[in-house]
Amino acid sequence: MFPQGSGGSSPFIRTSNIACRSGRAAEARAAALIPMPVRPLILSFLLLGLALAAPAQTRDLHREAFVFDGHVHVINRQLYLGGDIGERYPDGQVDLPRIREGGIDAFLLSLFSSEEYYPRRFEVKHTLRLVNLALEQIERNRATIELALKASDIERINRAGKTAAVMDLEGGFDLDGDLGVLGALYRLGLRSAMLPAHNFTNGFADSCCAPARWGGLNEQGRKVIREMNRLGIMINVAHGSEETILQAVEASADPVIFSHGGSRSIVDTARSISDRAARRLAAGGGVVGLHFGNSFHNRAYFEWRQKGKPFGDISAMLTRYGRFETIEELDREAAKKYPDRPMSVPEPMRMGIEGLVAVIDHWVKLLGEDHVALGCDFDGGPEPPRGMKDIRDYPQITAALERKGYSEPRIQKILGLNLLRVFRRVTER
Repeated sequence: MFPQGSGGSSPFIRTSNIACRSGRAAEARAAALIPMPVRPLILSFLLLGLALAAPAQTRDLHREAFVFDGHVHVINRQLYLGGDIGERYPDGQVDLPRIREGGIDAFLLSLFSSEEYYPRRFEVKHTLRLVNLALEQIERNRATIELALKASDIERINRAGKTAAVMDLEGGFDLDGDLGVLGALYRLGLRSAMLPAHNFTNGFADSCCAPARWGGLNEQGRKVIREMNRLGIMINVAHGSEETILQAVEASADPVIFSHGGSRSIVDTARSISDRAARRLAAGGGVVGLHFGNSFHNRAYFEWRQKGKPFGDISAMLTRYGRFETIEELDREAAKKYPDRPMSVPEPMRMGIEGLVAVIDHWVKLLGEDHVALGCDFDGGPEPPRGMKDIRDYPQITAALERKGYSEPRIQKILGLNLLRVFRRVTER
């Protein structure tokens, strides 16, 4: 249930304790600006709102649990707009202050090598720029965040009161699957990578949302998996086709993860994972991560958003971006998507957080409590459920699981211990 060497209780120092202290200081400064005659009334309403937001027991459980999210975007924005992850932005869903306020102890720092860069084969250069920027940003904020290369690093970083970041790539690190490029990225700190090139089929693995070329993996794809196993890089099959997922689980000596997505039994789209593939993945020791977006779990919302179009169809995008000659031109075009603004939808089509818990409950019954994790995809995915806005709202997941009747040990596994177990297996043999 608990990490190795825990002695039956969590060894992690919750970073949200620090956030709470800074939050109280901010509240005190804000209170000083309120006119004295109305201050008691306004502050009473504020305290009442905080009390209603989540029960004290829930806040304590979330603060004391180890929370490890499998898919958080926080770097791509800085590449295009500049800035610092340590700043509190007025928009978007993620920055370091909000990560800490949401009680996140560790997260996969997902660097998105997006389809815009594929037609001119700029994906390796784009990936290296993102890796370099991530390392610079972490170093700039070293008082509160640190790069983790293995599970014991996460524990050490948390004991120091910091948040741990595990470098992860979403998209093709190299469309050809060059093992030399993979090895170089490992030496720069990469410890998790997606096999397919997001919604594009690359030279070694089929994606969920593009015409199949290989029927899953080809021999180069199996070589990539063997090299990831040898180096100690976690294999992520999110965005993979059904065949890619099944074949990757079979080929890998280590457990694999499906970092963020939904269940096809709830919303039938190729981007989500089937019960069959989820069972195979869990049988190999892996975990399935819950995406927080409405369109993954809400049929009405998915149909409204897609309007009959296949999810992730990128054919028009590749044609459009293929006309750009330089990476600078591509940067200017890609920058128009930032800061990320999830599509707003009619309020009746937004499910409540209980909709997320329904997917968790389905997977727990299907796979067991040791194979379910969380991957919010904030600042990279569709609109979250009603009541959630950004990563500060993470404790609402804990509250909803408690309302569902989940025990504290089971909640702790889902919040982070399951993903940590896989990461330990991959990085510390």
